Amino acid sequence: MAELFAGKPLINQSGETIDGGDALRDKKVIALYFSAMWCGSCRQFTPKLKRFYEAVRAGGRDLEVVLVSRDREAEDLLEYLGHGGNWVAIPFGDERIQEYLKKYEVPTIPAFKLINNAGELLHDARADVTERGKDDPVAVFDEWAEKYPAN
Repeated sequence: MAELFAGKPLINQSGETIDGGDALRDKKVIALYFSAMWCGSCRQFTPKLKRFYEAVRAGGRDLEVVLVSRDREAEDLLEYLGHGGNWVAIPFGDERIQEYLKKYEVPTIPAFKLINNAGELLHDARADVTERGKDDPVAVFDEWAEKYPAN
């Protein structure tokens, strides 16, 4: 997965620019989280996703979330990124935001999409997190990793 993002910038929660390839190296499953601070449905889903993410990581699994923000200002993106897990984000205004919205057919937010090394959509995973994620997040992740290996 790192190859897809190699040489392309991502930002961390401190707002520092990092190489996407370095940030995502050795991650088993990569998910794109399309969201924004101004979106009420997103603000309801983000805490669920954060708990899910933290439980999966605590269970020793390799999940990485890349925030694809629809925020209207760079400061809003950074503030919103701070409400999530230890995620990374595509920088504000980056052309990949519009490209990914179109490529992954995201008409509304929030959306949570698993992708593979080639950048192909594997699974729309938002319902998994919402409906089954709080009961056994590690089992949900293991289903993803088994059915949709990202390596």
